[in-house]
Amino acid sequence: MLFNKAGSRASGGTGPTDRARRRKAVLAGSKSIRKSVADPKLFLNRELSQLEFNRRVLAQAEDADMPLLERLRFLCIVSSNLDEFFEIRVASLKAQIDLGVEVSGADGSAPAEVFGEIAATTHELVERQYRLWNDDLLPRLASEGIHFLRRRVWSDAQQEWIKSYFMREIMPVMTPIGLDPAHPFPRILNKSLNFAVQLSGKDAFGRNSGIALVQAPRVLPRVIQLPEEIAGSKYSFVFLSSVIHAHVGELFAGMEVEGCYQFRVTRNSDLYVDEEEVTNLRTALQGELPQRNFGDAVRLEVADLCSTDISEFLLQQFNLSPADLYQVNGPVNLVRLMQIPDLVERADLKFKPFVPGLPAALSVDSDVFAAMRTGDMLLHHPYESFKPVVNFIRQAAVDPQVVAIKQTVYRTGTNSELMQALIDAARGGKEVTVVVELLARFDEEANISLAQKLEDVGAHVVYGVVGHKTHAKMAMVVRKEGGQLKRYVHLGTGNYHARTATLYTDFGLLTCNEQICSDVNDVFMQLTGLGKASKLTQLWQSPFTMHARLLDAIRHEVEAARAGKPAGIVAKMNSLLEPEIITALYFASQAGVRVDLIVRGVCALRPGVAGVSENIHVRSIIGRFLEHHRVFHFISTDAVYLASADWMDRNFFRRIEVCFPVLDPALRKRVIDESLLAGLADNTQAWEMDGDGRYRRISAERKQAFSSQLSLIELLAAKSGGASREA
Repeated sequence: MLFNKAGSRASGGTGPTDRARRRKAVLAGSKSIRKSVADPKLFLNRELSQLEFNRRVLAQAEDADMPLLERLRFLCIVSSNLDEFFEIRVASLKAQIDLGVEVSGADGSAPAEVFGEIAATTHELVERQYRLWNDDLLPRLASEGIHFLRRRVWSDAQQEWIKSYFMREIMPVMTPIGLDPAHPFPRILNKSLNFAVQLSGKDAFGRNSGIALVQAPRVLPRVIQLPEEIAGSKYSFVFLSSVIHAHVGELFAGMEVEGCYQFRVTRNSDLYVDEEEVTNLRTALQGELPQRNFGDAVRLEVADLCSTDISEFLLQQFNLSPADLYQVNGPVNLVRLMQIPDLVERADLKFKPFVPGLPAALSVDSDVFAAMRTGDMLLHHPYESFKPVVNFIRQAAVDPQVVAIKQTVYRTGTNSELMQALIDAARGGKEVTVVVELLARFDEEANISLAQKLEDVGAHVVYGVVGHKTHAKMAMVVRKEGGQLKRYVHLGTGNYHARTATLYTDFGLLTCNEQICSDVNDVFMQLTGLGKASKLTQLWQSPFTMHARLLDAIRHEVEAARAGKPAGIVAKMNSLLEPEIITALYFASQAGVRVDLIVRGVCALRPGVAGVSENIHVRSIIGRFLEHHRVFHFISTDAVYLASADWMDRNFFRRIEVCFPVLDPALRKRVIDESLLAGLADNTQAWEMDGDGRYRRISAERKQAFSSQLSLIELLAAKSGGASREA
């Protein structure tokens, strides 16, 4: 049988034997697909696909039609993405190589082979980044009065001001370390700015010096703005690295500085907590977090003028090979430039601002519960405001009829209004239950702090299920009405994070549909208590039914196509990697089902392969906002689902996720029009993928250009002076 029946994964088993059995069942369904899946060449490598995504992001920075300061942001985003790529993906690959793993994924590539391709591709990508910075962005910024002053062009007045700044603000917090038998090579913090200083002469104790290390404390700004009267322009900046380089001799009195070279090391930052062994996950995680800064080194970045001797010395100290060395013509951390657009008040060099739309029924002063009783309500962020979601919890916190609030938390950001509302609700005596995912990568510390604050006011805080990250986005309010209890629910494709709601595209559904609310209640019961998985009526849930239900939905499209009925699949997500789903899509393609996929990031499926995937089309949209929502449309039944989960192994089998239907026909049409059809029509920010994993940017004549994101701003954002403007 090709597809498991819906609900057949209710046991939640995800061991190797279970997966092998499921894979075998898929292979047994078709002779042609059996050959396809057996061939690893029909799967693209995850890591290389991720680098292709960063090529597309870099292309945004290279786009001369993009506002200049936004181009700078995209340049920084590439560096930020590469940091995490090395900290997690490359670190994992290196660990596999050390363990002698022969095959790392469905594509059949050996880890060592993949690492070689990563090194070659990333070196080319980084070189392209810095060439863009030096040859294009720097001159264009200067022409707009935004200057980055290098040491060789500092005027006498600037040199005097900078030296005074160094002596006053920098030198007091610096701690140089001379290397000798009493001072071995120190532990270097992950991604910190450091300098290797070559010295000559004797120190105060008569010791011959050779090399010293200087680490720039993280409290120091990496970019320093000069006063306008000193710089001669409003926006003139110097890099901290340049200031330290110019005055590093002040740290070594009486010594001669022969060379000063900035460097930066990236380390394995994936936390390891044996959840089956620990008795208190939060305590164990608190003990592990400090070690994140001192994991195994995976990459070394140095300035391009760094001497060979110093580069080789550093590689040796970090146990790295020449392939791990990146010599760059500029600051070793371009991410630090991300603050520049916020410091420069030039609206003409940024994206045109807009005010998110606010449905009249969900205005700040409206009764959100009364509005929800009139029917389901859909919010499309960032084009529509995140305020109604905050108001949903805020009103619940002060409403005397509300008796309980339950919510999942994955990422929330600092100083979250929504989290403060939960704290206020608990302080006010309401039953507040919050499922906090402590292992949300790079947000662990913030989530531990939030959990402590909630517990301090009497909220019930649980940390999900051991071995399964809680990634579902759910909030439920229980209210007394007419002598009975009534539930209200918010479900989303994105996090409860007000800032990312202005940057990521996501859907949120506000509903009091009894079946959906009952399902959400059952999921919360699983998360906070013990017991068998309930049979849900409307929701698909990982790790139990989502994978099987999705395979079942694909099977329905195959059956419809074979019966000559309308059939098709249109799906949007961040990543597509899970082999069984890819296999099922290949089979659907062979059955004549047209499959349109909008995959922003990593995609292991090969479209357009003769005899396998001619009917599958893959595109990626890279624009002003990060395309984040997960939307699945099955044509034969006209069913539309929204989800917190991508089509990845981890989301199906190692996370708690929910996929929920859009039941209201009008809202269903909105989802299709605004996310799927708009995405497929985009011919300005869209890229089409070929069977080799390469992408070609779609272009159109200016008069025929259509940007899905710009059109949605025009459609949904508040009109100037309109009644729906956000308060």
